Amino acid sequence: MSSWSSWLAERSAEIASSHRVQLGVTAAVSVGVGVGAVVGLQNARRWYNVHDLKDSIPDIDSPHHIDKINRFGGAVPEDSHDQRDEERSAALARRARLGDYDEDLILEQLARNRVFLTDEGLAKLRNAFVVVVGCGGVGSHATAALARSGCGRLRLIDFDQVSLSSLNRHAVATLADVGTPKVQCLRKRLEQITPWTHFDCRNQLFGEGVAEDQLAPWNDGQKPTYVIDAIDNIDSKVALLHYCRKNGLPVISSMGAGCKSDPTRVFIGDISASAEDPLSRTTRRRLRMLGVKDGIPVIYSSEKAGPGKAQLLPLPEEEFAKGQVGELGVLPDFRVRILPVLGTMPAVFGLCVANHVMLEITGYPHDYLPSKAREKMYDGILAQLQGLEERVAKNCGYDPLGLRIPINSDDVGYLVEEVWHGRSAVSGLASRLALTRWRRPQGDWIDMRTPGQKADCLGFDEVVCMTKDEMLKHEKEVLKGGKAPEDLYDKQVIELVGRRWEVERHFRAQR
Repeated sequence: MSSWSSWLAERSAEIASSHRVQLGVTAAVSVGVGVGAVVGLQNARRWYNVHDLKDSIPDIDSPHHIDKINRFGGAVPEDSHDQRDEERSAALARRARLGDYDEDLILEQLARNRVFLTDEGLAKLRNAFVVVVGCGGVGSHATAALARSGCGRLRLIDFDQVSLSSLNRHAVATLADVGTPKVQCLRKRLEQITPWTHFDCRNQLFGEGVAEDQLAPWNDGQKPTYVIDAIDNIDSKVALLHYCRKNGLPVISSMGAGCKSDPTRVFIGDISASAEDPLSRTTRRRLRMLGVKDGIPVIYSSEKAGPGKAQLLPLPEEEFAKGQVGELGVLPDFRVRILPVLGTMPAVFGLCVANHVMLEITGYPHDYLPSKAREKMYDGILAQLQGLEERVAKNCGYDPLGLRIPINSDDVGYLVEEVWHGRSAVSGLASRLALTRWRRPQGDWIDMRTPGQKADCLGFDEVVCMTKDEMLKHEKEVLKGGKAPEDLYDKQVIELVGRRWEVERHFRAQR
């Protein structure tokens, strides 16, 4: 035992006398002290933060201040100046709607409209009931203009709230309105301008299932005088326009103001004439499938996209990497990418909408630039397609007499305007257009099962738009000469035809 103690004492003395060992021990002790200090500091901070958080929570038995939600959906401190101002405005509006407001004051406020529209026209506007669906940039400006002009009843429909990013284009919203429903924001601000206006606010999403309720008559049975479509979601837009057309409700639709910057190219015309706008094109195409091809006035821009101009922003790659991109939308089937909007353009669209509605309601004469009427052109293209199919049938050994094709003039308009965008798939030219079968027919392509009837089995996804000269060459070399389209056209044309047919099949599947 004594030898072991001696050996241990000798080793300890050697270690104590070693400079390297002393440095190592010192470093280890320093690291340990440093780690202990950091951990201790973190624990202390955590304890103090938890303690402060607990202290900030008021005791359940102690009195504490609560801001109540007002009737406009916002929180206003009790007895604040803003609350008192809102209460005074709301009280004045209630009395005005009950008739406790001097008629002379109303007529003085509407004096400029009165002399412009005449007493009879102003009376029609004051008795009108207008429904505004969508209260964002376009809808808010249309609503504000109608209220300021004397419209008596306004029903506002929108599910959304005011956001910071919408303040660049909203007609009346302020920072204090951020987070409140758009419909209530409009009512609150406009009651301070025209307290006699009657508002019916619906903080709801418009859809086909609720259309009958949301477009129902006023409490006294008055039907909507006019409906304004200021929606930027295609499904809701198509549902609204189709319902109005089916039920005989006058409606005007605002097409896309996003990515537009030229106010001189904003037009009012029939939906069949709108162009250069993806929202307009898709809406028009889906309405055609529901049997509505024209008869709906729209506000649209003919401005074309180009180098250096704004366009729909791409979704960041990190969002794609996360998966479930559709969940980024406000609601299912809503746009998830950001659409650049110059704040002035929704105002232009909204004021054009309000202007049209006022002129229509009051009967004021208006003569807009005529929209394109191409019915005669469609009839001519249909006749050419009929003749072409008869020549192909004869070349294939059929008797073409009495051959009938499953395409009418409306179908021609749909194919030319919506599927092929009014241009040749081969050259991109927009004049002297024709429709032709893309490939030489194979098999029994004429149905003669019904006695006395010869039905051509030509489908929409077998037809291509070309110029007349291109069609004649195509007939000679492909439909009669035996060549494949791939032998005659380059890869770019072949891919374009494939893409257009793919989009067409997608739309027809939704019909």
